[in-house]
Amino acid sequence: QVQLVESGGGLVQAGGSLRLSCAASGNIFSINAMRWYRQAPGKQRELVAGITSSGITNYADSVKGRFTISRDNAKNTRYLQMNSLKPEDTAVYYCNADLGLAPGLRPLNYWGQGTQVTVSS
Repeated sequence: QVQLVESGGGLVQAGGSLRLSCAASGNIFSINAMRWYRQAPGKQRELVAGITSSGITNYADSVKGRFTISRDNAKNTRYLQMNSLKPEDTAVYYCNADLGLAPGLRPLNYWGQGTQVTVSS
């Protein structure tokens, strides 16, 4: 079964750091773009960062200079390094990816289950 599994969330004080991981498991041929979203209580889900299959990254303005998205292709894993965390970063963080399951097939979009990040002031 193909799935995305997130880990690394938790409780941290303002100014601290966390690293989220998103591992793609199952019979996967390729990982195309992967993105991190977050959703705070009462707010819409928002795009935080993304990385393409060629390694091009993009970030929301609110996290530029603090968050870094990276990848380990050998482990089918993408990471979100979050530094200088602020209380407003508190949210459930979700990874989202376009996964190719076989050559020539259109990639399918998958979501992880989410991981809670709480930043205390």
